[in-house]
Amino acid sequence: MTGQALGESGELTSHRLSVKTWTEEESERADSILSRGLSMCDDTSSELQRMAANERRGLNSQNSFRGRGAMSRLVSMVVTLREWAHKSLVEDEERPDSFLERFRGPEIQVPPSRISHTQHDSTDMDRQARHTRKSDVLVMSPSDDAYYYWLIVIAMAILYNWCLLVVRACFDELQTRGAVVWLVLDYLCDGIYILDMAVRLRTGFLEQGLLVKDVSKLRETYLRTLQCKLDIASILPTDLLYLSLGIHTPLLRFNRLLRFTRLFECFERTETRTGYPNAFRICKLVLYILVIIHWNACVYYSFSKVLGLGSDSWVYPNASQPEFSSLTRGYVYCLYWSTLTLTTIGETPPPVRDEEYLFLVFDFLVGVLIFASIVGNVGAMISNMNATRAAFQSRVDALKHYMHFRHVSKELEQRVIHWFDYLWTNQKAVDEQEVLKSLPNKLRAEIAINVHLETLKKVRIFQDCEAGLLVELVLKLRPQVFSPGDYICRKGDVGKEMYIIKDGRLAVVGEDGVSQLAVLTSGSCFGEISILNISGSKMGNRRTANIRSLGYSNLFCLSKHDLMEALLEFPHARLQLEQRGRDILQKEGLLEEEGVAAVGEAQDEKIERLEACLDRLQTRLARLQSEYAATQQRLKQRITALEHGVTMGVTGSGFLSDTDCNESIAGGDGADSEVNIQL
Repeated sequence: MTGQALGESGELTSHRLSVKTWTEEESERADSILSRGLSMCDDTSSELQRMAANERRGLNSQNSFRGRGAMSRLVSMVVTLREWAHKSLVEDEERPDSFLERFRGPEIQVPPSRISHTQHDSTDMDRQARHTRKSDVLVMSPSDDAYYYWLIVIAMAILYNWCLLVVRACFDELQTRGAVVWLVLDYLCDGIYILDMAVRLRTGFLEQGLLVKDVSKLRETYLRTLQCKLDIASILPTDLLYLSLGIHTPLLRFNRLLRFTRLFECFERTETRTGYPNAFRICKLVLYILVIIHWNACVYYSFSKVLGLGSDSWVYPNASQPEFSSLTRGYVYCLYWSTLTLTTIGETPPPVRDEEYLFLVFDFLVGVLIFASIVGNVGAMISNMNATRAAFQSRVDALKHYMHFRHVSKELEQRVIHWFDYLWTNQKAVDEQEVLKSLPNKLRAEIAINVHLETLKKVRIFQDCEAGLLVELVLKLRPQVFSPGDYICRKGDVGKEMYIIKDGRLAVVGEDGVSQLAVLTSGSCFGEISILNISGSKMGNRRTANIRSLGYSNLFCLSKHDLMEALLEFPHARLQLEQRGRDILQKEGLLEEEGVAAVGEAQDEKIERLEACLDRLQTRLARLQSEYAATQQRLKQRITALEHGVTMGVTGSGFLSDTDCNESIAGGDGADSEVNIQL
């Protein structure tokens, strides 16, 4: 009894231990799941946390053992569902457009430089890789937006020096009034200049099509250029001479003007980036003219100070006169004089001294060059701005002249004019193929897909086709515009094109041309049935419906020749198109099933006959080859026997004399007969 009691107590203890162990495992599993859910999903509700806490506090209670296990499993399931929902949301936010991703492969990773991969150098390689990653972040590409924005900053500093240094040097009152402000702005620009040199040291360049990011190589390349020398000269601390000459001598800072190349670079990149290049060119030209006039005005005032203010009628009047004593009047007067002189208008006081004559002659020459550049550049820019309009208007005028010469009806003439007005108003007069012809096919296809993305994504035949086929088809699409009431195709016409609707609404009308059977909108395509020559079609290659434009409609046209040329390398896509056409024809009752079966049987019979003919040809060829081999063997044997007989005859007779030779020649007929008998 005692042993039995001990055994039962031992079993009970082991059972309790096993239960306790199982509950602990369940608690640890719930805790791990909960912590993992909290780490991956930060928005876990406080209710789940409270339930998990209650679950952990109640683990020591034996009565709620089963409930605790169920609750922990429920908590783990809820957390798992929240993790899945969070991941799916993140993937949806980061998922790119799959329609465009088919044309762009993965981003090309620049291969690392070839370094020895030995066990000894593994640590050095890791350190070098980390250093390379850090340095790559600091290297800028000339095509980056950050580099362009920095060019704008440095261009503002350069314009400040070019515009204000000269006027401060000539007009002393302007320099003395705001000396502190000028010092702050000057040294701020100096700081920008120094940062610009650091940017140049970290600006990559292309080598064999790849951006060079090696900092040491970038530094060596920059130090060898002329621009580096100009940059160093433009930042030399000439301001130290302020200690001896005073701070009111801006002439000491004229070396800051040597950084002008960055201004030109900023203008070039802006002209490339802007959507209005002609307007920007005009603004740039006006800026150049204003800067030249500004400099000429300052030089005129300085020249007048050298000759003496108010010494004659040509120089600037004396500042003692109240009318000309203010700084504003002095600068405006000089600017007015400079504008009249450089634009060759004249109407300025005549010079008196020889120095004044020479100065005015030089100004007139500069003015002639400026006037010529203004007329030439502005004229060219205006011509470029109106080139598209002029070409379009010439086409319209030529067509108007033709219609007037051929006595076209007024109604039709108005329709043609309205069609041209619609093209110009909606900016559809540009020939896209002509504009994009200089680009490679890949870039042309990507531009066409991006421009017409919304339309192409609605076309069912494009959604599942291969990327190569889509590129081929997009490059062959031709835009067409139809006026209200125009028939795109009529029932019974020979089909030579298929159409894809980009904009507008088309109606499938009956024979009367009024009753609408269906309406086609953007993304719909039609006409592929008549150009596929589907076997068994009652219409053959004829149109199966009347389609009319309700308003102005923009369509893409794809000719039969271009479609077949594109489908030649993609048979699977052609089968899909043909199957879709059969389904449409079968739905409309225009497909002859018996004819299709008969065509299929006829094709099987033809294949069988071709196979039989091929077998017979192979048999005959084998027989001819065996006969040819046997004939060749017999011919070789006969030639060998003939050569042996001739050799034996010559050996038996020895050397023949001339008489014997003649006799042997005379008796050649007998030898020929013997040879013929042997053959």
